[in-house]
Amino acid sequence: MQLIELLNRIPTIEIHGESNRDVSELVFDSRKAIENSLYIAMRGTVVDGHSFIASSVEKGATTIVCEEFPESLNENVTYVKVKDSSKALGHLASNFYGNPSHNLKLVGVTGTNGKTSTATLLFDVFKNLGYSAVLLSTVEIRIGDDVIPATHTTPDVITINQILAKAVESGCEYAFMEVSSHGIAQNRIEGLHFHIAGFTNITHDHLDYHKTFEEYLKTKKRFFDTLEETAIAITNLDDKNGNVMLQNTKAKKKSYALKTIADYHGKILEVDFNGMLLNFNGKEFWTTLTGKFNVYNLLLVFGIASELGFEQDEILQAISKLQRVSGRFETFKSDGGIFFVVDYAHTPDALENILDSINEIRTKNERLITVFGCGGDRDHSKRPEMGNIATKKSTLAIITSDNPRTEDPSQIIKEIEAGVEPQNFSKYTSIPDRKEAIKMAIKFAEPKDIVLVAGKGHETYQEINGVKHHFDDKEVINELWKLMSK
Repeated sequence: MQLIELLNRIPTIEIHGESNRDVSELVFDSRKAIENSLYIAMRGTVVDGHSFIASSVEKGATTIVCEEFPESLNENVTYVKVKDSSKALGHLASNFYGNPSHNLKLVGVTGTNGKTSTATLLFDVFKNLGYSAVLLSTVEIRIGDDVIPATHTTPDVITINQILAKAVESGCEYAFMEVSSHGIAQNRIEGLHFHIAGFTNITHDHLDYHKTFEEYLKTKKRFFDTLEETAIAITNLDDKNGNVMLQNTKAKKKSYALKTIADYHGKILEVDFNGMLLNFNGKEFWTTLTGKFNVYNLLLVFGIASELGFEQDEILQAISKLQRVSGRFETFKSDGGIFFVVDYAHTPDALENILDSINEIRTKNERLITVFGCGGDRDHSKRPEMGNIATKKSTLAIITSDNPRTEDPSQIIKEIEAGVEPQNFSKYTSIPDRKEAIKMAIKFAEPKDIVLVAGKGHETYQEINGVKHHFDDKEVINELWKLMSK
């Protein structure tokens, strides 16, 4: 593509060199520069991409986009100065791949909990409605029936545009994307044209990155602040910060709720481990999904599909055919009558939601045994909070390792234990080895008891000292149950 076309709609401060140059590829990693590529020099938290301009030129880059020209300019290279390279990258990527987000109805879902589930449920609903779509989530990236493993909550903006361009080429009409706070903060959604933005909720998470809750809130809000007038913003009115998201948006405002009047209103009529009978906007239907948090996810799905122009009856028919999202309130019963629940809950709010959902279903004649931990090298302040929640709402809590990463698992456990209130001291024990912790839960459980294994959900690994070891909670439960029931 010609550089002059690539720079369309991008404010430039100065251009030094030929502006009708051909560009073969966009790169922001100088090691990936090839002949006639364009290298974007971005300032990161650890390294400054401006230090690698010369090495990208050596590898063949003939166009450099940067915030500051290098001291010595190569006469065979075009240098483009912009105010913010990171923001410019999004628009360059969009232009380079033919602005694919303009050729799809792109829906972004953000919030602390429920992003992955809602985006995946939307993808599955539209499949049930007979439409081909693209999904960009933490768990996987799907274009129609093709699956691409996911590596980040929100991939880099070049990858996003590559995927969306492939989706357009393969005939997709809709795109459903999980939008993380990291993705917003790092401009990974810059230049994308969102048709609808949905907000799930906001609670304590990622404070290791954002430092304060106010900063985290502001980052989420930025997604809605940048929507165009033609877009639709739909928020959860039952979340105390739901309306904050809509304060400065130019988009058309819509809402959903269980507890208050909203455009999309839901009621729970019946709930058990097999599913729920729900009422959305006066229409009853059954779903195999369970738990109040799933009602919110489904209500957002219902609202988004309605805003995309579908009849509410056909949406609810498609919703009633949905299967549970991998690692999200996945339940199975052992032949010994023990109920197992595997869930990704790894924040205080998510853990409280899953425990509340189970406690709403159980008759209190069954015991609730919770196995959980907290990830290493992440927000420390949520650890005592999760210790308090788990011990307060379970019959027995077994505190163990999640992904300790580079931290000592015993130290993480101590920080979780610090939140346990004195009256709950007898309701917990600590076992650093996750497999042994699950083994103890199974040993302690009797028929009809419920064992919740929380924190990892769909993950199939445990990261210890920078090394990922295979570990799948569901596999471990099945393997131990078989061994222990012989």
